[in-house]
Amino acid sequence: MTQEEIQDLIKFVAKSGVNEVEIERKDFKITIKSPGIGNKRGKNIASEAPQAVHVAMPAGMPMPVQMSAPVAAPAAAAPAAAPAAAEPAPAADANLLTIKSPMIGTFYRKPSPDKDNFVEVGSAVKTGDTVCTIEAMKLFNEIESEVSGRIVKILVDDNSPVEYDQPLFLVEPA
Repeated sequence: MTQEEIQDLIKFVAKSGVNEVEIERKDFKITIKSPGIGNKRGKNIASEAPQAVHVAMPAGMPMPVQMSAPVAAPAAAAPAAAPAAAEPAPAADANLLTIKSPMIGTFYRKPSPDKDNFVEVGSAVKTGDTVCTIEAMKLFNEIESEVSGRIVKILVDDNSPVEYDQPLFLVEPA
């Protein structure tokens, strides 16, 4: 089984709502478990992506790389949206920080089609402010800023696919 086939299987398990799938062939065995479905819009589901749990293969077979989705640690106090990473932007002004996508999904600037955008260029943001929503497997995750400052540039178009760790916003620190 190739890495791409394992990724496709993980996506299938996530979309189907099945809690566990186990496939056994003569040369290997793979088990994929999903913690469950049922979150509502606005909840953090980063920790609920299915993960490849166990792959067993004979000694002569090459071992595939584990293809588990990134998992955010659950917050101890109150549930919060998956944090966006804030790092200096490599190609931009050295003073700017980057808010990056913590997951793969579809980027939305608004909480719903009939609402205003979370932020605009020039908007002031504080740590913990929601800056966008990312939809992953029909669940919407509010992405919060880990920095305080002013939005200088929005790097992704509304309703566009985003990758894990893709830059979303440039922020001038306050």
